[in-house]
Amino acid sequence: MKILGIDEVGRGPLAGPLVVGAVILPEVLPDWANELDDSKKLTFKKRAKLSEIILDGAVATGLGFVSPFELDELGMVPALKLATRRALQDMQGQQIKCTKVIIDGNINFLTGTKLEKITTTLIKGDALIKEISAASIIAKVARDNYMIELGKKYPGYGFEKHMGYGTKAHIDAIKRLGLTSEHRLSFEPCKSISGFKREETKKNTTVIGKFGEDAAADYLTNLGHKIVGRNFKTRWCEIDIVSIVEDKICFTEVKYRKSDDFGGGVAAITPDKVKKMKLGAEIFLKYYPKYQDLQPILAVADVTKEYKIKNWFEII
Repeated sequence: MKILGIDEVGRGPLAGPLVVGAVILPEVLPDWANELDDSKKLTFKKRAKLSEIILDGAVATGLGFVSPFELDELGMVPALKLATRRALQDMQGQQIKCTKVIIDGNINFLTGTKLEKITTTLIKGDALIKEISAASIIAKVARDNYMIELGKKYPGYGFEKHMGYGTKAHIDAIKRLGLTSEHRLSFEPCKSISGFKREETKKNTTVIGKFGEDAAADYLTNLGHKIVGRNFKTRWCEIDIVSIVEDKICFTEVKYRKSDDFGGGVAAITPDKVKKMKLGAEIFLKYYPKYQDLQPILAVADVTKEYKIKNWFEII
């Protein structure tokens, strides 16, 4: 019997991706298979060593990643289904013929696929089935390596230590430094800390906003910008205008005020708003990686009550 084992890691952290591993081992198990176990029971060094052996000696392996943004948008179970399908796609070109698929847990993430009929689930399968143990190990090591690199990208958060889990040090870092595009905004306490809530707007406010954004878009176009996005929305934040000029990608917040008595539209750009703009830009670039080589710029368009641009300037 040739078994395809599937397991996931990363359900619980506040940051970082979900990762699903998929492994087919030789029908006659090699000696090193005796060392396989639930990845959580192994040391960091032992997992790393076994991961190399598995990737080199298995019949087929695959890894499927789902980003925090996708997880927030989809929810946990759909995200796990997506990660599972991506792991199988990663196995394409390898010898993935199998007679049975076993998924750790109690949910069949392959329902509706051609593998559904030969797929079963098994609680604690990562400690009972060698193929699932192997899948658990390569997924865990891949995710840990991702988080270690994330620690270099975002110094001060300690991602390389807590791997995105909600330790006190991690939560303190979020409060001190703010959220990143790698944080799961649908998870508490990130959800409460972020303050990102989509609010209902009155019809007349929506119309005014659209006129202001149209004026800003026209203004940027006349400056030589190419508009590549309008009203980019996630569940947690929104970017009014995304444009490209030369080697820059600009994320513009359009602010309209009827009066300058309190500083005009620019007065609404508080430090908290800048943090939200930065997070929105990071999420956009995560969602559209083709723009990642451009220099990201946060900007503000100050729109008068006559729908004219009083000022447009870069803030970061």
